[in-house]
Amino acid sequence: MELDIALILLLFLTGLGAGTVDAMAGGGGLITLPVLLATGMSPVEALATNKLQGSFGTFAATRYFVKKRLVNLSEMRTMIISTFIGAVTGTILVQLLDASLLAKVMPGLLVLIALYFMFSPRISDEDSEQRISMGLFAGLVASSIGFYDGFFGPGTGTFFTIAFVSLAGFSLARATAHTKVLNFTSNIASLMFFAVGGHIVWFAGLVMAAGQLIGGQLGAKLVVSKGTRLIRPLIVIVTLAMSAKLLMDQIEFDAVAAQFSQLF
Repeated sequence: MELDIALILLLFLTGLGAGTVDAMAGGGGLITLPVLLATGMSPVEALATNKLQGSFGTFAATRYFVKKRLVNLSEMRTMIISTFIGAVTGTILVQLLDASLLAKVMPGLLVLIALYFMFSPRISDEDSEQRISMGLFAGLVASSIGFYDGFFGPGTGTFFTIAFVSLAGFSLARATAHTKVLNFTSNIASLMFFAVGGHIVWFAGLVMAAGQLIGGQLGAKLVVSKGTRLIRPLIVIVTLAMSAKLLMDQIEFDAVAAQFSQLF
């Protein structure tokens, strides 16, 4: 792949925009993956490179949230380990199994999540009642969502956020901050396996990573300063966009499959 000045600038700006949005609401892959595929990368290369650049954005957001004391990493140790193990397991298993069933289920599930964020009274700037212990959250929820991120991926940040809000009783800003830590963990776990497989386009990924470092910190600042009034509608928009994208991909895949079957 040849990278001229215009393409380098496009990759940087894409990383910047995606990092900002992802730090606030997740779904940065909606922005980055189409751009990576448009450069001529294979789907596997695009996914691998996306994990590389996305790791920088989640790192920048995590670092900012830790500095602002919305996150205590020592208290999240068990969650981090559980997420890492789940993501590694999912990354290994996706190479052996068909993930197409998840692709069919996800659009409807994401619409339900968007409706929850629109109407649930639990979505606020204040903590609410905790429904499960942090140990159970780590062992069951964090590991399951980490597995999902390694196995399929779209909406991972949204799932983490809704789990922190609905089960752990976190405020939306605090849930978003903890989400970035676990999202960074699952990104690193998947990235390790993609790196071993030699699928990463390093230069392109690092150009986008530079934008992600800036965007991730910018988005994290907006989470702290704006809170629910900004994050809530943005999560709804991003979640519905992810649902539409997955649905369109599924329709296109079914159409191609139908055309192919008519040839035989």
